[in-house]
Amino acid sequence: MSTLTAPETAAGPSGPSQFSHRSGTRGTKNVIATGVMWAAFLVALVPLAWIMWVVLSKGWDVLASATWWQKDQSGALPPGFDHAVRGGRHAVVGTLLMATLTSVIAVPIAVLTAIYLVEYGRGRTARLVSFMVDILSGIPSIVAALFIFAVWVTTFGLKLVPACASLALAMLMIPVVTRSTEEMLKLVPNELREASYALGVPKWRTIVKVVLPTAFSGIVTGVLLGFARVAGETAPLLLLAAYSPYLNQNLFSGSMGALPTLINNQFLNIADPISADRVWGAAATLILLVLVINLLGRLVGRFAKVHR
Repeated sequence: MSTLTAPETAAGPSGPSQFSHRSGTRGTKNVIATGVMWAAFLVALVPLAWIMWVVLSKGWDVLASATWWQKDQSGALPPGFDHAVRGGRHAVVGTLLMATLTSVIAVPIAVLTAIYLVEYGRGRTARLVSFMVDILSGIPSIVAALFIFAVWVTTFGLKLVPACASLALAMLMIPVVTRSTEEMLKLVPNELREASYALGVPKWRTIVKVVLPTAFSGIVTGVLLGFARVAGETAPLLLLAAYSPYLNQNLFSGSMGALPTLINNQFLNIADPISADRVWGAAATLILLVLVINLLGRLVGRFAKVHR
């Protein structure tokens, strides 16, 4: 009888009950970790929600005005007058033009760099390229602006134009897009590459037809992150692109207004109600612009997925 009860005793207190105890401990830890995660998320969400509420509540009246989207600051009265023109069209157009030129310069360089690092890069050269990308990601915006100023004005003796700001912004956008694209390319399963190679497809064609389309939505997201960063940068614009209250659509001539420089220009007269409205309106417009571009990018990435 002892031979029958011994296994039962061994399997009893030290078997299923011990397993249940450990399972319950893991469940408790999981609940605590989940609660801490959500608490941290809510804490991080509070300042974001507060900023969004303050900016949009103070700038919504300006955004709802057709004048803000149709006119620039030409004809605006000095601070203290009640009928000053509140147009921000010149700043919106200038921001989009400079950010678009920045993307045209930075995106091809960043994507090709990421392709090299993931698909071809080996040895000392790849480590050097990766190190330079890390260096670029840590460069302050004012340093990038000073570098472009030194090269453009001091070295070549050329006149500053709005495109100079795009060159400095490109230096800030390249590392962001490179790292995000690199991570997206790494997520593409190697089985897809191997299947393409097995069919006799060259490597460059595999990258163009298989790897890049598979990672397209992630690449678009990275480009949007870079676009969002350069759209709100101020230092390169203050140093390289003088603010103009008039609409200028030529990136290679004259001065050009942008939303960050409009905020800086009007902040000097923040005590005036009209100037304060322009500050909040420009800030709300910048937030709205980045939000719309991100939503469009999400839609593009969703409809551009590879169908098997």
